[in-house]
Amino acid sequence: MIFLKTEEEIEKIRLASDLVSRTLGEVARWVAPGVTTRRLDDVAREFILDNGGKPACLGYHGFPGTLCIEVNETVVHGFPSSYELREGDIIGTDCVVELNGYNGDSCFTFAVGEIDPKVRRLLEVTRHSLTVGVEAARAGKRVGDISNAVQTYCEKAGYNVVREMCGHGIGRSMHEDPEVPNYGRRGMGPILKPGMAICIEPMVNMGSRNIVIERDGWQCRTKDRKPSAHFEHTLVIREEGPEVLTTFRYIDEALEAASRSGLTIENPDKE
Repeated sequence: MIFLKTEEEIEKIRLASDLVSRTLGEVARWVAPGVTTRRLDDVAREFILDNGGKPACLGYHGFPGTLCIEVNETVVHGFPSSYELREGDIIGTDCVVELNGYNGDSCFTFAVGEIDPKVRRLLEVTRHSLTVGVEAARAGKRVGDISNAVQTYCEKAGYNVVREMCGHGIGRSMHEDPEVPNYGRRGMGPILKPGMAICIEPMVNMGSRNIVIERDGWQCRTKDRKPSAHFEHTLVIREEGPEVLTTFRYIDEALEAASRSGLTIENPDKE
């Protein structure tokens, strides 16, 4: 069942979306070679709790982290661990925050230091495909119009979208109807109506679209072990067009500040 949100509910989703956006902005300050993914998870959890929120992923059906950690070929649902980030890695950080009973969801894939130009292009295309998907999220259109826009853009750029994982509705629960795939046909699927709150999240592979689920039942990686990128926004459908509730502004500001200052982060996990 698809729940259309009232203005009061949309405001609560907006506040949760701002907190998840600020959380990832804080995480951005720590992404550097030598930092463990567990440290990033700790930073996110502490920031959420300090700001009155709840890390919605932590404990969800037994999930062990605040962040879904996605290093290199990991597509989604990776666990925080003692893995130390290396120069040239990419890392997706997917985060859901619950605040006052409502959820906000966002994901950003970071470059760790200098990365291969081919991988840099994967990140750029995937991030822009999110913009393409958002622009297709118009009242009166259908979910398939979003799906097709993302798929067409990514495939024309030479990449493949993951088909088993998809975006979703959001509100009181982190996952609500409708599902929002990253592939499909225009004019198909549920009609987009004002008041629908959804998450669009392209997951785009450099190689084959095929994935493997690890034995833990959570961690998902590309079958050919080539890199995968993932970006996500929470938005609401309006009569006049989509309103994006999450933002990458805090992340971009943190990355720009680090770049200007030549900041390097001392790894607190080292003795």
